[in-house]
Amino acid sequence: MSEWQKSDWRNKPRVQMPDYTDQDKLHAVEAQLSKYPPLVFAGEARRLKDHLAAAGRGEAFLLQGGDCAEAFDQFSADSIRDTFKVMLQMAVVLTFGAKVPVIKVGRMAGQFAKPRSAPTEIIDGLELPSYRGDIINDLAFTPEARIPNPDKMLQAYTQAAATLNLLRAFSTGGYADVHQVHSWTLGFTESEKAEAYREMANRITDTLDFMNAAGVNGDTSHALKTVEFYTSHESLLLEYEEALTRLDSTSGKWLAGSGHLIWIGDRTRQPDGAHVEFCRGVQNPIGLKCGPTTTPEDLKVLMEKLNPENEEGRLTLIARFGAGKVGEHLPRLIQTVREEGAKVTWVCDPMHGNTIKSSTGYKTRPFDSVLREVRDFFAVHGAEGTVPGGVHFEMTGLDVTECTGGLRDVTEEDLSDRYHTACDPRLNANQSLELAFLVAKELGRLRDAQGTRQAG
Repeated sequence: MSEWQKSDWRNKPRVQMPDYTDQDKLHAVEAQLSKYPPLVFAGEARRLKDHLAAAGRGEAFLLQGGDCAEAFDQFSADSIRDTFKVMLQMAVVLTFGAKVPVIKVGRMAGQFAKPRSAPTEIIDGLELPSYRGDIINDLAFTPEARIPNPDKMLQAYTQAAATLNLLRAFSTGGYADVHQVHSWTLGFTESEKAEAYREMANRITDTLDFMNAAGVNGDTSHALKTVEFYTSHESLLLEYEEALTRLDSTSGKWLAGSGHLIWIGDRTRQPDGAHVEFCRGVQNPIGLKCGPTTTPEDLKVLMEKLNPENEEGRLTLIARFGAGKVGEHLPRLIQTVREEGAKVTWVCDPMHGNTIKSSTGYKTRPFDSVLREVRDFFAVHGAEGTVPGGVHFEMTGLDVTECTGGLRDVTEEDLSDRYHTACDPRLNANQSLELAFLVAKELGRLRDAQGTRQAG
């Protein structure tokens, strides 16, 4: 590892990355970015790794959520606040269900690039390069808009820095007080349709009332008024990643300064590819998406490359198979991990395997399919005696209509009302919170089942 250099990925095969036509401009942007301060710091990344290690042992639970792809034109303080708010609400509910701390990681402040299924797209006979996220090119379907523009990396950095600044203020400035967060959630459970979740909400209220009576409240407990909130994104645009990578003076190890946790996507996990080469050399916690085509052989090689010292919390395996397919694929990967004696944290991504095209032409994700994959994930881990360490959602705090179903029963005909995503459909605020209640119930069942086995 000591011989690794942050530019070594350039000697490896690259996929899902743009070919910049103006190399001089690209080099100038990279040079400018390399002088900017890192967005996150090594001590934060190490602390997150410790938390993820606890999740791998069943002593914590990961909630990872946020935008499919952050957009420059939708950037606002209100949208950041609303997503942060819903994640805090979800975390309170999940903490109650799991009875362990919930690690809060946003798909924020860096989720600007997107892999695509094809390098080009055709509309009305015109073929142009695919839109790859605002950090690379523009969504408008014109030849000029689709040319990769290096300057967009500078705009992405500025937006990420502003997002992190606001998130840090929200996390420590009183906005995250658990009593206030729960009061928001009570508003959700007041509707008749949410009656099924009212009992759990009332039990949370009773718990907080007891803590107040016992003298443990927001006025005296710093822990009840602040939260630790981390950022994550797919490490896709490696020119941006390399430019923000710094040598940590404390440990002597490299840090990807673009976000606390970075992950490798299902399309970029080639064992000898550029993305694996980059991620193997940084000290950040690394996520690895595992889809239906992940073979045991590939997984063995990837675990060895990405976590050669077998550190707890270093490697998170993010399973994304699709509803009804978890039982077919997850057990063989669990068996591979077991055979290797590898220390990993298992997380469920129930979004990416459940994207369909609606009858109205919009990409969507049925709420019931998302929930089914989560339940299947828990069921397999329960049967295998392994630990389900967390969930990974594409979601927003906005009242969008992008995923069908949920309490408000968004239909395919409703999708056109508020369909704002530039890429994949996201759960809205109500769907996200409803899912948190349902996952909390699954966690409670799993905890009760484990307790019964231990008692027996």
